[in-house]
Amino acid sequence: MWKEDWAEARAALTGWWNGTALALSVTAPGDAPREPVPPPDLDVTPERRRLDLDWVLRAEEFRLANTFFGGAALPLFNTDIGGPGSLGLFLGAEGHIDETTVWYEPCILDPENHPPIKFTQQGMWWDKHITLIRMALKASQGRYLVTVPDLVENIDTLAQLRGSQQCLMDLIERPEQVQRWLDEIGQAYIECYDVLWKELQDAWGGSAFYAFQLWGPGKTAKVQCDFCCMISPRMFRRFISPALTQQCAYLDYAMYHLDGTQAIPQLPNLLAIEGIKAIEWTPQAGLPGGGSPQWYELYKQIKAAGKSVQAIDVHPDEVLPLLDAVGPEGMFIHTRTDTEAQARQLLRSVGWPTAKGVA
Repeated sequence: MWKEDWAEARAALTGWWNGTALALSVTAPGDAPREPVPPPDLDVTPERRRLDLDWVLRAEEFRLANTFFGGAALPLFNTDIGGPGSLGLFLGAEGHIDETTVWYEPCILDPENHPPIKFTQQGMWWDKHITLIRMALKASQGRYLVTVPDLVENIDTLAQLRGSQQCLMDLIERPEQVQRWLDEIGQAYIECYDVLWKELQDAWGGSAFYAFQLWGPGKTAKVQCDFCCMISPRMFRRFISPALTQQCAYLDYAMYHLDGTQAIPQLPNLLAIEGIKAIEWTPQAGLPGGGSPQWYELYKQIKAAGKSVQAIDVHPDEVLPLLDAVGPEGMFIHTRTDTEAQARQLLRSVGWPTAKGVA
């Protein structure tokens, strides 16, 4: 792989999931390309950036070849051509490509007569994803890991299929139908992941997930419910906790994406779900990043409940104070430096075993 200390990174990440080790991910522009991969043409349309799979393959290999992956950072090939929420595209939502994202057009317009939600290996978006995955696996030749797309799940997917405002109304007007839809989406998630697992299980019995740069020695994914900011903790327990519990029981390694201070009231509900092994914290725009002392108590609360923590958008100067404040065990910290030399120095400061070697 383009990761000579892969064994050490794998051990750190496994220990992090178990709450016993520090996983420090440090990326930087590489001093030199790992291989002379030609750069992609940047004068392309948004549609080509997502749907021209030869362009995507070239762009990803160029990015990976020119990045230093230090510590627990891994060379991961991004297969999220549909952006976060690929499952909704596979289940019938229509995607509209913008400059930086994909917008979803709801497809459940007649709730009384809409057929059951089912996953089928059909449609343009599925064909594009599975073709890219197979292209990347063939091109990789062991140099990098190819990742599971960011499927998204439960009511976040339903909001794609139904529309967020209408989905809120449905919780009041047709809660039994919402429950049926969530059950169907949960089953569709498992069936979809089963297909992807057959393609993407790696030589170590694990899998990689590009969103938040995860790897685990089994079925691995980030899970979420951004919709939770709009509902009460009581409603979360009724509709979302059962769906997440089922999903995390299926997965071997699940990390929850806690997005913004509006989601923090749901934290007790999340800490009660045994299958969630770790919680990632994303402060919303305008607030300090994940390394700020403002979040130390939040991290301590999560760790005290027996979950591991992922802290993102941490400035290099914040890494050591964060570790001193909350302890290294069960911490997965993401940071980026301006140079490879700075990245190596930071790794040495935390005792990364191969910091003096080539990573």
